[in-house]
Amino acid sequence: MSRFWSPAVRALTPYVPGEQPREKLIKLNTNENPYPPSPAVEAVLQRFAVDHLRLYPDPESSALRQTLAKTYGVEPEQVFVGNGSDEVLALAFQTFFCQPKPLLMPAISYSFYPVYCKLYDIAYRTVALNDHWQIALEAFDTDNGGVVFANPNAPTGHGHPRQAIARLLERITESVVLVDEAYVDFGGESAIPLIEDHPNLLVTGTLSKSRSLAGLRVGYAIGSRELIDGLERVKNSFNSYPIDKLASEVAIASLEDDEHFQACCERVVATREWTRQQLEALGFEVLPSQTNFLFVRHSERNGATIFSELRERGILVRHFDKDGLRDFLRISIGTDDEMRSLIEALQATRQA
Repeated sequence: MSRFWSPAVRALTPYVPGEQPREKLIKLNTNENPYPPSPAVEAVLQRFAVDHLRLYPDPESSALRQTLAKTYGVEPEQVFVGNGSDEVLALAFQTFFCQPKPLLMPAISYSFYPVYCKLYDIAYRTVALNDHWQIALEAFDTDNGGVVFANPNAPTGHGHPRQAIARLLERITESVVLVDEAYVDFGGESAIPLIEDHPNLLVTGTLSKSRSLAGLRVGYAIGSRELIDGLERVKNSFNSYPIDKLASEVAIASLEDDEHFQACCERVVATREWTRQQLEALGFEVLPSQTNFLFVRHSERNGATIFSELRERGILVRHFDKDGLRDFLRISIGTDDEMRSLIEALQATRQA
C-alpha cells in the first residue's frame, strides 16, 4: 500500500472481475454473449464519420434515451444512461443510499454492491437467501435506507415474477428499491411496468449481455422523473458526457434490431437448457436459471478442483472462493460447440 493513499482507499477491497485471458481459451467465466451484435451495429461502425470524434457528445444523450424509452414504453425523462450498468449503479448508490439507515441487499448477489457501500461509506445489512437459493423478498425489513437486488439474481440465476416485486413495493414505499435487471432478457420478467405506480422503483439494465455489447459499455436506469433527476444531478457533478457519439449510435442500432435480439436470446436459452440436462446427467446439481449462465455444484467433487481441471483443458468457468459458495461453479452459456466441449472435458476429468 502506498503512503499517499487516503485511509478510505486503504480500507477498500475492490471488486474482482472474471479473468480476461490472453491465451486462446473457451471463455465461459464472464457471462458475455457468445454471438455477435446486430448486423446493424457493423453498418454503423462502417459509416461512422471519424470527424465526429473531435466534438463533445450530447451531454443529455437525447437520441439514445428516446430509443430506450420507445423500447421499454416509458418517457425519455424516465431514462438515464451511463458507461455500463456498473457506472449507473455506482451513481445510484451515491444518489439514493447514503442514508442514516442501512441499505438492504441479499447476502449472495452481485459482489459489486458491498464494494460500492465501502467506497461511499454506506451502511448496509445483508439478508440470507432461502433454502432454495432464492432471494427472500419477504425478509426485507420496511425500516431501511434502501433496497438493492439483482433479478434474476447473480450468481444463483433465480428470478422473481413481477407480482412478487409489486408486493415488495407495496410494503416498502419510503425508500428507493433498485432492481438490477442485467440478465432479465434470458427468461426473467421485467419490473419496468411497475414504475408508473411506484415512484420509488429504479430498474437498471445493460446492453452488455443480451445485446452482445459488453465491449461498448452502455447501461441505463428507468424510473420516475424525480429519481432520474437525482441521478442527473450526481452525474453532472461527476461526468457531464458519459456516452460518446459512437457508443450512442451503436447502441441505438442494436436496440432497433429487435429480431436479432430475440433470436440471440432464444438461442442462448435453448443452449442453456441442453447444458443443464447434460450437467445433471454428470451428477451436478444445477440451480434453476433465468439468465445466460448456470450455477452448479457436483455431488462428489469440489468446485476448486473442477475449475482447475477445466482450465488445464482450455476452458474457463467462474469459481467463487467464498464461504457457502466454494463448491459452486458459475458457467456462462457459450455457443453449442463450446458447451459440447465443456461437457466432453467434464466427462474426461471424471474418467481420469
